[in-house]
Amino acid sequence: MKLKYINDINPATGKIFAKIKCSTEKDIDKAVDKARKAQKKWAALTLAQRSKMLEACAKDFVKQKEKIGRIITDEMGKLYKSAVGETHAVAYGIRETIEQAKNALAIENLKEENLVTELHRTPIGVCAIITPWNFPVSMPESLLSPALIAGNTVVFKPSEMVPLTGKAIFDIFNKHLPPGVINLVQGADEVGSYLIHSNIDMIAFVGSQAVGKIIMKAAGDKLKRIVLELGGKDPMIVLNDADLEKAANFAVNGSLRNTGQVCVSVERIYVQEKAADKFTTLVANGVKNFKYGSGYDETVHMGPLVSKRQRDNVLSQVKDAVKKGARLITGGGIPKNNKGYFMEPTLITNLSHKHRIMNEETFGPVVAIQKVKTEDEAVKLANDSPFGLGATVWTKNKKKGLNIARKIESGMIGVNQGIGAVSGTPWVGIKQSGYGYIGSIDGIRQFTVPRKISYKK
Repeated sequence: MKLKYINDINPATGKIFAKIKCSTEKDIDKAVDKARKAQKKWAALTLAQRSKMLEACAKDFVKQKEKIGRIITDEMGKLYKSAVGETHAVAYGIRETIEQAKNALAIENLKEENLVTELHRTPIGVCAIITPWNFPVSMPESLLSPALIAGNTVVFKPSEMVPLTGKAIFDIFNKHLPPGVINLVQGADEVGSYLIHSNIDMIAFVGSQAVGKIIMKAAGDKLKRIVLELGGKDPMIVLNDADLEKAANFAVNGSLRNTGQVCVSVERIYVQEKAADKFTTLVANGVKNFKYGSGYDETVHMGPLVSKRQRDNVLSQVKDAVKKGARLITGGGIPKNNKGYFMEPTLITNLSHKHRIMNEETFGPVVAIQKVKTEDEAVKLANDSPFGLGATVWTKNKKKGLNIARKIESGMIGVNQGIGAVSGTPWVGIKQSGYGYIGSIDGIRQFTVPRKISYKK
C-alpha cells in the first residue's frame, strides 16, 4: 500500500487536524478472518438476540449525537445542526430495520397438495461495506443494520474523507456486538480494492458510478453478491401551470442542501418557456439569500465543499458552461479572503445538453436551468442520461403530473414534492444509478440467500 496515512482535513479551514493510519494488507486479511470466525456464532443467535444488541447501538447513537456531530462538521463541513440530526436519525434507521426484519427473515411455509416447502432466508456470510462521506453516518447505517440483523458479519471501510466519523460508528457497534462481528479498515482506493478482492462473500457500496463499475467487474470474477447505490443527475421538470413559488423554493433547497453534495440533489431543471422568466427570478432571489459559512454558524444555510478537488470539479463545470454560451446569473466563484473550500451558491441559465454541467454529476452548490418548449421535450431531456436515481415534476394538474412521472426513467419520482415516500419503501436507482435496494424488507433480504426445505405432509 502506497498511502500510509490519511490526512484528515477540515474543509472550512483547509488545515490538517488529524492523521489516521491506513490499514495494511495484513490488517485487512486479519479483519476478514475475524469476521469469518465470528459469523456462524452470530448467525446462530435468534433474531430477538441480535435485535436487542442493535437496539443498544441505537440508544448509544442518540447519546453521542453531539459528539459525532462535531466530528462530522470538522471532517466534511456539514452544518452542525444537520450533522447532529443525521446522527440522531440513525437510531430511527436501526429500529426500523429491526422491525422490518421480523417479516423479512420470517420462515415461509408454502403448501401444495401433500407437499410442504419451508423457505428460509439465511445470511450470506462476510460483507464488505464501503460508504461515502456526504452522509457519513446515515449511509453506513443503511447498509450495516440490514447486513447485521440478517446474521452476516461485516468489514467496514468508511470514506477516507471521514475516517474519524467511521471510527465513531465502528466504536458504537463494536461496543454492543460480539467480537469480530464488525471490523474496521481505513484507507483510500488501494484499501478498498484489496478488500473487495479478499475472502468476502458480498460487497455493499455507496458512491460514484465509476467506482461502482469497478466493483461490479471485480465481484463478477468470483460471483460475489453486490448492492450498489451510485450517483445521480436528478431532473426537475417545471410546467407552465406549476406553483412557481413552491417550485422555486424546492429548486433552491434541492440544489444547494448539504452544499449540493447529495446523490439526489436537483442537478438539472427543465422549465417551460412561459414560466421560465418568473421562475428564474424567484430562484435567483433564493440563491442570493442562501448564506454560506462555518458549519457551526447557526445563521448559515450551507458549509464548504468537502475538498479542494471537489470544488475544482464544480468550478470547471461552471466555467465550461459559461465558455459555451450559458449565462451566469449569480455566484460561480470562490469567496475572497476565505480559507477552506467554500464556493458561492450559483445560478446558471441558458443551458443545453452540450454543457458538461447538464450531463456529469456536479455534486456542488449550483442551480442549473434549461428552457424547454413542451412537456415531451422536458421528458426526453430528463431521460437523456445514464443516471436514473430521483426526479420531480411540478404542475397544478395532478393527473398530468402523474402521467409525466410514469414516463421518467428514474427509480424515485415526486410530484409537487421531493422523492420522500411512504415508510417501508426502498431507496432505489435504475439505469446506472444503482444495483439493488437500500431500506425496506427487500433491502434486508438482499443480505440473505433463500434456502428451501421440502417434505411430504
